[in-house]
Amino acid sequence: MARRGAAALALALALLAVVLAGVGAQGAALQVPDYYVQETWSREPYYARREPKPEPFSPPLPAGTRDGEREPRLPEPRPPKKATKLKKAPKRDKLAPETPPPGKNSNRKGMRTKSSEKAANDDHSVPVARDDVRERIFEMTRDPREVANRRILCTLYSASSGADLLHNCGCPPLGLETLKITDFQLHASTSKRYGLGAHRGRLNIQAGINENDFYDGAWCAGRKDLRQWIEVDARRLTKFTGVITQGRNSLWLSDWVTSFKVMVSNDSHTWVTVKNGSGDMIFEGNSEKEIPVLNELPVPMVARYIRVNPQSWFDNGSICMRLEILGCPLPDPNNYYHRRNEMTTTDDLDFKHHSHKEMRQLMKAVNEMCPNITRIYNIGKSHQGLKLYAVEITDHPGEHEVGEPEFHYIAGAHGNEVLGRELTLLLMQFLCQEYLAGNARIVRLVEETRIHILPSLNPDGYEKAYEGGSELGGWSLGRWTHDGIDINNNFPDLNTLLWEAEDRQNIPRKVPNHYIAIPEWFLSENATVAVETRAVIAWMEKIPFVLGGNLQGGELVVAYPYDMVRSLWKTQEPSPTPDDHVFRWLAYSYASTHRLMTDARRRVCHTEDFQKEDGTVNGASWHTVAGSLNDFSYLHTNCFELSIYVGCDKFPHESELPEEWENNRESLIVFMEQVHRGIKGVVRDSHGRGIPNVIISVEGINHDIRTASDGDYWRLLNPGEYVVTAKAEGFASSTKNCMVGYDMGATQCDFTLSKTNLARIREIMEKFGKQPISLPARRLKLRGRKRRQRG
Repeated sequence: MARRGAAALALALALLAVVLAGVGAQGAALQVPDYYVQETWSREPYYARREPKPEPFSPPLPAGTRDGEREPRLPEPRPPKKATKLKKAPKRDKLAPETPPPGKNSNRKGMRTKSSEKAANDDHSVPVARDDVRERIFEMTRDPREVANRRILCTLYSASSGADLLHNCGCPPLGLETLKITDFQLHASTSKRYGLGAHRGRLNIQAGINENDFYDGAWCAGRKDLRQWIEVDARRLTKFTGVITQGRNSLWLSDWVTSFKVMVSNDSHTWVTVKNGSGDMIFEGNSEKEIPVLNELPVPMVARYIRVNPQSWFDNGSICMRLEILGCPLPDPNNYYHRRNEMTTTDDLDFKHHSHKEMRQLMKAVNEMCPNITRIYNIGKSHQGLKLYAVEITDHPGEHEVGEPEFHYIAGAHGNEVLGRELTLLLMQFLCQEYLAGNARIVRLVEETRIHILPSLNPDGYEKAYEGGSELGGWSLGRWTHDGIDINNNFPDLNTLLWEAEDRQNIPRKVPNHYIAIPEWFLSENATVAVETRAVIAWMEKIPFVLGGNLQGGELVVAYPYDMVRSLWKTQEPSPTPDDHVFRWLAYSYASTHRLMTDARRRVCHTEDFQKEDGTVNGASWHTVAGSLNDFSYLHTNCFELSIYVGCDKFPHESELPEEWENNRESLIVFMEQVHRGIKGVVRDSHGRGIPNVIISVEGINHDIRTASDGDYWRLLNPGEYVVTAKAEGFASSTKNCMVGYDMGATQCDFTLSKTNLARIREIMEKFGKQPISLPARRLKLRGRKRRQRG
């Protein structure tokens, strides 16, 4: 046995030496260990490496630097690589079949032991460790042997090259688009005006309609010559690997750079130009203003500063560009500022972008881990036939419990707004893990709420954006459905019907102030309505949702209805609902618990500063949208729906997902808990049976709701005392005073309705096969007889 152990040890050491040798040939020469580099899960390659990478080149360090700190120079760089336009992401490895690997832990994957099955079926089982839950979910969605190999290689590569938190050993964006790079880190030779300064040279930044002096759509040089540049200060040594460029975002002008040079420096005074053999390398730029173009450096360059120096530009335009820099920050144990400000997460979740198939695999893994509280179902199919999957999370999945409110999150209505999609997938993992771990807050939320999560409403659009990649899809690739429809404003315009009826004083005699019927033209097959929209409408009509949030991207704000202006010929105007005070509270509950939304120090994403309203905005006062999901939900169902814009970057790089999760995690939970504010109850008849479709009215609020099929209802209200009336056809109405407190939990406010005398008479007559006599009809009949007699 001793010989076998020695032989196994020798074999392990030999394999480790081989791995280290391979990594050493591939990585950089730096040997400084980064003691705060964390282990990360395996990621698929973000940019495909076409051939083995040479060691990085570093420009001369500032005077006074010791020779031992200097980066080694490399052989002559390779010829330039052609610029990449909308390069497709490499195909991902196929998921391994769910069969356990050989060994003593083989029953951890794809199956559960009897003891684990017993624990899973027991609602009061011993809490399961979070790490174990995460590992089991991870193993169900990845090939464990591939995962192990990549973890070893990437960890060793990170230690030897100094690449901090790489995924799959590729360098991510520095963060111009995500605002991780601050305005103070961007400099330029000249600029046309303040609104076209270096701080506006960020990938995918959007200009305002007026393109004013503060918020324009790019950096634009003040002169047209070859001495113009835009510079990024990484504030630490960084291995730069590529540059992504765009032209100027403008409705009126066409400006972009067609070629440029790249220079690096360690002190911002002495610059080294990226070479092409013996000469300066000229990179191919853009051919239009919106499609991003990726140029990879032939040799990674290690430096603190990087400059882009335009060499040619569109003939009829100016020197204008937006950009993103790809690079890996190198370890710097002495830089306390960066270590202190780096965001980490303690949640062990699957931080990656998921294809449609991988999303389904992840849902299945969560369902297998938490079978007692989860259920997977679909609400329909997309235009291309992809199923619109949803996950239900509650203590009794598959059934509506009387008195338990229904909540939903919808993401991916715009296929390229990917952050919301991934946040919902992370949320379902988190809820499963925390429930099994016995987190009292999550257990209470799951057992008292029926939660529905629809991560991808527009999977066809997502697949387009996914092929382009997180940095190369531009601002709009994949936004619309396959047939070119924007789902977010594809719902029937019920606002106009309501407001016209109010102007004619037909409310509520002819048109109710709630549950407004969908127009017939919208239901016809020839109407321009996406199949995804019809699926959502049917879903919302079937389930009595009380509160919902649709996650979007490109901004940091929570928008509440109405989304459509009431005045004609206006594009922006506050348009409050009768429940404006409730909507404001709901919006603030999310924004105030987000890490950045209410931070007065943060930079605006594009052109709008929402700090004056604490990270919230009335949709119509921002920009008018007819037929929005929020307005439709409020006017056609009981559900209060809000749009939650979760990040400036619609499609962040995978390396940003842990930080984005930390930014939104508490907000996602707090917003769900708001479904338990206000009043709730059951409306029954004298025999104790629930009465459906009872109208619940609150005095002073011109918007009613209705009871569900079992007679239960939920009415979101802020703290206060309210006069509430329940009324239904054939029943005498009933009124109560209901008090809503400040503590979490809805106030119980039940009603018992008795039938009216006329309803009782009709019931008796129908029971004995006779119909009640209609007095007006009888009078007309008698008059007819008298006339005939006279004639």
